[in-house]
Amino acid sequence: MVQRKVTYRLYPTAAQVATLEHQRWVHCLLWNEALAERRRAWGERQESLGFSAQCKRLTEWRAQSKLLRGINVQSEQVTLKRLDLAFQHFFRRVNNGDKPGFPRFKPLHRFKGWGYKTHGDGWRLVTNERMKHGTLRLAGVGNVPIRGKPRTPGTPKTCEIIKRGHQWYASMTLDCEPVREHGKKLGGLDWGVATFATVATPEGTKPIDNPRHLAGTLNAIRRVQRDISRKEEAAKKASGKTRGFPVSNRLRREYDRLRRLHRKVANQRHDFLHQTTAALISEFAVLGLEDLNIKNMTASGGQHKKGLNRSILDAAGGAFHQLLGYKAEEAGAWAMEVPTRQLKPSQTCHACGRRQKKPLRQRQHICPCGASCSRDENAARVLLSWIEQRLSGREPAEAWREVRPEHPSGAPALPEKRETHAIV
Repeated sequence: MVQRKVTYRLYPTAAQVATLEHQRWVHCLLWNEALAERRRAWGERQESLGFSAQCKRLTEWRAQSKLLRGINVQSEQVTLKRLDLAFQHFFRRVNNGDKPGFPRFKPLHRFKGWGYKTHGDGWRLVTNERMKHGTLRLAGVGNVPIRGKPRTPGTPKTCEIIKRGHQWYASMTLDCEPVREHGKKLGGLDWGVATFATVATPEGTKPIDNPRHLAGTLNAIRRVQRDISRKEEAAKKASGKTRGFPVSNRLRREYDRLRRLHRKVANQRHDFLHQTTAALISEFAVLGLEDLNIKNMTASGGQHKKGLNRSILDAAGGAFHQLLGYKAEEAGAWAMEVPTRQLKPSQTCHACGRRQKKPLRQRQHICPCGASCSRDENAARVLLSWIEQRLSGREPAEAWREVRPEHPSGAPALPEKRETHAIV
């Protein structure tokens, strides 16, 4: 049994929208008050409040406040738990020497929603056996029509209500047993920007074109951003305020246009990644992947590299590998991240093994041994050769533990990020 996420679109009435907005405002108020209490406790008494202590305070607050009593208590505990997790991550970053990022007070427009931690307590999903469409029953709101369906039906565990723009969504965690079939091929996959991926098999190589979703919408985004900048400057000049200036209806509409454009790009990218990874797993039993570090790849470069950094982030290599990982596990296949720093697939010849450093602008691989192909095709073939050597007559898990000795027996070759609720 594993946990997976499914997102439903909500279609509330005007009265239900008003109730949802009210509940969002109360949860935002609770977040800010709980954060203020933690700051006061430390500033006045040097006392560090935890989640349990604030849950006890919540009982007192509910006795005094009609606003809090009108909201499901477990959903309020989820908001307190999220604040507690924010502090835990803050202290972790401090201990690691990273940028701390102290938890902040949130205005309503930056508070996206709230959550429920138990099915049947404050929320209930009413749908058919396939869990396609149906109704979401929310405490204080009523029955809200929903549309959507999971790939694998399961048992609802937790729920988050999220507002994006003017639309409402319910993101649910399901306990389920996904079933997926894998293919029989062995392959090496090189992710890139010029070509989204190059896949090498013993029969040959094939490219997967980069759809460049952001590039197709970038000009429209820039036009809207210029309109927003011009209207914001006019509003600042008219009000004499650089912050907290009044937002006109026209400016608000421009903000909505910008959100819709970014949402469109995100949806296109999400759909492409899911379809591509599903097709790969249905074709391959074992895939060798580069061990990517997207953060380091886009951490520097300045003005002259910003276009490349944008393209790297648009191609979403990290999300691509993550999706491949959990889908491979569902199917019983293997998505192995090869130790790239030792193997150096882009600098090693797939034919003779000769290693020669190449600048990033050199897109063609030409070796004195006579091998000639594109840089991405060469890297994919090197990954394929590494997989073939490691798996020759052996189980994948045994070969993988030679490369990563700490890798536990029976665990997937590519670690996956579990889609669990924040309070778990």
